[in-house]
Amino acid sequence: MTAEEVRKRIEELSEPSYQQFSARLIPNVKAERIRGVRLPHLRKLAKEIAKGDWRAYLEEKSEVEKTFEETMLRGLVIGYAKMEWKERHRWICDFLPQIDNWSVCDSFCSTLKPAKHEKEKMWTFVKQCMQSDQVYTVRFGVVMGLDHFEEEIYLWEAFPYFDEITLEDYYVKMAVAWAVSVYYVQHPELTMQYLMKNKLDDFTYNKALQKITESLRVGKEEKEKIRSMKRK
Repeated sequence: MTAEEVRKRIEELSEPSYQQFSARLIPNVKAERIRGVRLPHLRKLAKEIAKGDWRAYLEEKSEVEKTFEETMLRGLVIGYAKMEWKERHRWICDFLPQIDNWSVCDSFCSTLKPAKHEKEKMWTFVKQCMQSDQVYTVRFGVVMGLDHFEEEIYLWEAFPYFDEITLEDYYVKMAVAWAVSVYYVQHPELTMQYLMKNKLDDFTYNKALQKITESLRVGKEEKEKIRSMKRK
């Protein structure tokens, strides 16, 4: 499927009312770049491309500025296409600079499910991403951690990386807060040890606490304790 054919399919799937809704959710993306295609439709199209000559699709260059949906679709294809880690790593590195919003970043992460035999290689890469000075490369690393590396062995390594993230960006801080809250629900004792002794800035730390208290899986007494830990 060529870039022109993909663009035509996206136009056919677009919904003006959904375009307006999406534009409000992703304020840092120009509204004119958003066509208003629902994610399930994009996932279905990505799987269709991934079953065909997906390399030709990924290798095709276009001089036309990509729409939000075209960028999203590219990430989904990289996630769905069958390939070994060495090649996927190359495509991920090629794609990361194209991410300019939380929606593409997070959907890309959820689609990149590592094979068991590749998990350690991907984890090494994820940690490298968390050390980047690029906003969405860091967010990618953090969200990949909470999506696919939730076992205790990874948490022990992830927390020190969180402490070293110093980018003053809302979407990075919120990703870290989200990750800490998810880890708390999954591993409360271990995460509490981190919360008692961490180097997070006040905004990120307090947001993590807030997100923990919003979880339906955290008991009333626990929530009260968490609230009492808020930094003034």
